[in-house]
This record gives sequence, structure tokens and C-alpha cells, in this order.
Amino acid sequence: MKFLVLLFIFPLLLLCACLKQEEKAGAAVQGKDEYAFARERMVSSQIVRRGVSDKLVLAAMRKVPRHEFVPEGLKSRAYEDNPLPIGEDQTISQPYIVALMTELLGLEGGEKVLEIGTGSGYQAAVLAEIAKEVYTIEIIGSLARTAEERLTKMGYKNITVKCGDGYKGWEEHAPFDGVIVTCAPDHIPQPLLDQLTVGGRMVIPVGDYFQELKLLTKTEDAVKEKNVIPVRFVPMTGEAQEKER
Repeated sequence: MKFLVLLFIFPLLLLCACLKQEEKAGAAVQGKDEYAFARERMVSSQIVRRGVSDKLVLAAMRKVPRHEFVPEGLKSRAYEDNPLPIGEDQTISQPYIVALMTELLGLEGGEKVLEIGTGSGYQAAVLAEIAKEVYTIEIIGSLARTAEERLTKMGYKNITVKCGDGYKGWEEHAPFDGVIVTCAPDHIPQPLLDQLTVGGRMVIPVGDYFQELKLLTKTEDAVKEKNVIPVRFVPMTGEAQEKER
């Protein structure tokens, strides 16, 4: 009889021990990857469902910790389906828009990309997961400094940050295989087209109150232009405003 009781109790004790171990492991994983689950939900529900399918882009969106690019008080909202304020009247773009604009560049790895409008550095980090080199320009000094410090701390060695007027591009590092603009001028800046390599792509929102996200592809003798979707970005400041038509 005692033998039968022991046979019955031992499996129960073993089961309880296994459950406790799994519970501890689950708690550890949840604590360690608290935002990883949120990123996965962000990618599956906000990005893939809207048609973004580039594997390199999706991998980058899953990897880059968006919560590190927003103010401390907004970390819990970092993976929501909307832009968030980052100070200086600027915003971090909606995750879907970041993924869409990155996909439109058609990156395969090894490219040199210019970004206009560093902001908090999130888009630059996503680009850096795919491209070989990323050059990014921010006109607001405090944002440029903070973004550079953040990206350096996170270990990105292929991103170069500059404080300056993005309308003029970055001629000393041109030509670029891709140009991505995260603020909206009312026209396409000619210096950015000039610095785009033949076969390269530019993704840029254009307009005042009503803006259109455009994809430009440079060929030997022309620039092909395609309207993608209506968008709403902060305006491009500096020389772009002086040249408003």
C-alpha cells in the first residue's frame, strides 16, 4: 500500500517541480524580453497586415528597440500604432510608416543611405540594420546630440550624425544609393536629387497641409516619380522654407 502511495505521490511532486521551474523561466523571459513581445505584436498587427513584406525590413523592425527612442514617460506606449512626441515639437514616426519608407528604398545590404531628419534616431537605427552606411542630418542641435549619443551607446558604428540643414544634403559623402526624408518640404530639394546615384531611390513626403509620400527613382536621363500614400509629417525647416514656392 505504501509503495502504491509513493508511486502516486512521486509523479505529482515531479510535476509540481516542473511547473514551478517553467513558471520561473517564463517570468525570467518575460522580464528580459518585455518589449520583444510588444515588438512582435507591432510587426504582425501593424506592419505585415498592411502589406510590408520585405524580410530585411521586418527583421530590423523586430530587432530595433523603439522604446529606447522615446521619452521615459512614453516607453509604455512605444509600440502603439501612432507617432509620439520626442521634444522640440518633433515626433517619432508611426512604426508602419518607418517600415514602409524603409521598404520603398529597396535595400539589399551594402548600400550608403542619407537620412534627412534624424529626430530621436529610430529610423536611422532601422536603416543601419540593413544598409552598410547611414548618414543622417538633424537641424535641431539638441536632437542631433541626443540621437548621436543614443546610437553610439547602442553600438551602432555605421551611423554618422550631423547637425545641419538637410535641404543641402551631405555632398562630401555623395552619391547615395538611397535618400529618405522624414520631414516635409513643399517641393523636392534639388541638392538631394543631385546627390542620388543613378538607379538610387528617394522616399520623401511633399506638401504643406496635404502631403503625399513620393518614391523617386533616378535614371540616366530622368527621375521617375510615384505617389504612394497621403501622409502627415512635420515641415522641413531651414532653406526649404526660404525656397517655398
